[in-house]
Amino acid sequence: MTVTVLDHPLAEDIVTRLRDRRTGPAEFRALTRRLGGLLVMEATRSLPTEPVAIETPLEEAKGRALLGGLVAIPVLRAGLGLLDAVTDLYPWAVVGYLGMERDEATLEPRDYYAKLPPMAGCTAIVLDPMLATGGSGSAACGYVKAAGPDAVVFVCVVAAPEGIAKMQSDHPDVPIVAAAVDRQLNDRGFILPGLGDFGDRLHGTT
Repeated sequence: MTVTVLDHPLAEDIVTRLRDRRTGPAEFRALTRRLGGLLVMEATRSLPTEPVAIETPLEEAKGRALLGGLVAIPVLRAGLGLLDAVTDLYPWAVVGYLGMERDEATLEPRDYYAKLPPMAGCTAIVLDPMLATGGSGSAACGYVKAAGPDAVVFVCVVAAPEGIAKMQSDHPDVPIVAAAVDRQLNDRGFILPGLGDFGDRLHGTT
């Protein structure tokens, strides 16, 4: 499994602003969308292409065209913040949804909703901003794999070492693209230094 951490000054600036407790919901949503574009560009670096010939206004030219489908699967509700970044870049992408939440007592994931399209011949991008214990991320990837995509990529904003280790153990074939890898989890399973509850900050429910 590969873990790619964005190495770009714009990504660093956006993550810093997302971490800031003074950043309100409107700005938080806008920043998430901008960062999502950088993450999705990296996550789709290996999409298959095929050679094509086209006519420019001056002469024939050779180029490459994307091959196969793309499915975006936000993990509700926080993953919705990254969805527009996919559909902005790939308007033809198909969207599926997974509703998962973490039991705050056991820290184990539980699902409450799943709507996934057929995925044969497609690359699936799982969108879950916080990879903490890795339980929800691993469960989400398991659901998606069962739908039969050609490849799965996991995209998050912040990852903890514990979550990366869980994904490595359960899904070594799924690459992770993150904007930051943080220090550790606290005793409640929250990422440190992190940025708080992503869903609450995105939707203004703190």
